[in-house]
Amino acid sequence: MSNTENQFTVHFWGVRGSIACPGSNTVRYGGNTSCVEMRVGKHRLTFDGGTGLRVLGQAMLTQMPVEAHMFFTHSHWDHIQGFPFFVPAFVKINRFHIYGAIAPNGSTIEQRLNDQMLHPNFPVPLQIMGGDLKFYDLEIGETVHIDDVLVENALLNHPGEAVGYRVTWNGRAAAYVTDTEHFPDRLDDNVLWLARDADVLIYDATYTDAEYHDPKFSKVGWGHSTWQEAVKIAKAANVKKLVIFHHDPLHDDDFMDQLKEDTAQEFPNSIVAWEGMTLDLLSPLL
Repeated sequence: MSNTENQFTVHFWGVRGSIACPGSNTVRYGGNTSCVEMRVGKHRLTFDGGTGLRVLGQAMLTQMPVEAHMFFTHSHWDHIQGFPFFVPAFVKINRFHIYGAIAPNGSTIEQRLNDQMLHPNFPVPLQIMGGDLKFYDLEIGETVHIDDVLVENALLNHPGEAVGYRVTWNGRAAAYVTDTEHFPDRLDDNVLWLARDADVLIYDATYTDAEYHDPKFSKVGWGHSTWQEAVKIAKAANVKKLVIFHHDPLHDDDFMDQLKEDTAQEFPNSIVAWEGMTLDLLSPLL
């Protein structure tokens, strides 16, 4: 196996939730919305298409032709708004396999990506994309086999539904669990299953417990979790490394620095995701 095929890396192109928040106060952690890329064996996988997907697309332009498998957790705007600006999809020599579960209203991921590009919301339709786009409707609990790479999914607790993913290859596993809200009285069995013995757990920790339970501005029912719950899941699921993800746009760099310290006190092998961060699951230092 060549060196380019003996890899399992996770690269973060967008780490925010809700809305992009560029500015002087978000320089260190970044302001783009959700987009994570995994290079697994000889395959390229992406998860979600927030504004970080535009940045990933610019990097791909120097690597064409490109073939990638794109998985969407759901179609809330912060997870698809980068797709119309994903330049490699407009180039004929590229191929993208696009996966998503059918929404509660029956719409497919193809329909939802198409709808956001319809006039008057966007100047050109999805059909103008010249790349070879292949769409796949996922069943909840279905396992996708990409040669020897396994991609599992499970339903998450989020308004309008979302799915989390688990990627397994060569005895290593990475779980991508966003957007999800924890239960008040128990740990989520679906999340525990996705995170089981994972080398890396990427978890939606949008809020702190204090923010989540704020009596004046409660976030209960908003579909997101906290770093404290992330730690509980990581410990219960025997996770090796915890990644705090989907940062609230109101959390500036100083806030994130403090959150990083607080999380590390409770789970030492944790890290707060920042744009440009790369994790190597084959590294003994993970």
